[in-house]
Amino acid sequence: MKAATLILRELRRRTETKGLDALYPEAGTLSRDRYSKHLAMFAAGAEHNERVCLGGNRVGKTFGIGGYETALHLTGLYPSWWTGRRYDKPILGWGAGTKSSKTRDVNQKMLVGAIQPDRQLSGGLIPQARIQRYTRKTGVADAIDQLHIKHVKGWTNTFTLKSYEEGRTAFEAEAVDWIWLDEEPSRGIYDECKMRLITTGGAMLTTMTPVEGLTEAVVGMLEGTDLL
Repeated sequence: MKAATLILRELRRRTETKGLDALYPEAGTLSRDRYSKHLAMFAAGAEHNERVCLGGNRVGKTFGIGGYETALHLTGLYPSWWTGRRYDKPILGWGAGTKSSKTRDVNQKMLVGAIQPDRQLSGGLIPQARIQRYTRKTGVADAIDQLHIKHVKGWTNTFTLKSYEEGRTAFEAEAVDWIWLDEEPSRGIYDECKMRLITTGGAMLTTMTPVEGLTEAVVGMLEGTDLL
């Protein structure tokens, strides 16, 4: 009976982590030893509350860094090799992109997949069984406003999807534990997000291509930076 229980538990774990396990495997053509910069970015999260991934297009910064780490924090399904930041309590997280439609098509789809005809979510990095419920965003078809994700240790994490087009005031008031900014925000939104982390000791990860050069926001991000 004990052996059967352990086998079922391992099968359940492998089913749950299938999407996440596809990234950074130990061996093969996509083995994690080929992604030293990505691993260094993850590891830096254990020490630094703010990280910025400045990279070109198609290098995996959104999916392989921002989306991947966000999915780990929300589910608690950290791989055995993970040396980065971990959360040991329920968290409130934000994810934001340039426009609501882009946040829906990129970040939302990466994390939880598409909304199916039966209203279920599937196809993203977060296993379907971990998605407890979600609320829709008004005015944007099939866009999700908030996700409630069941952590492996039993609690529920809350994750809100935002966009920069909502303006700085949409990033006020709340105390937040985790923020993922995908692409460059305005300096006002960037500064507001940093304020949200003060009381929680939370962390922020920005994944972006600096297409407009040294803007106010980029200069703010690079102040006192340790380069990996």
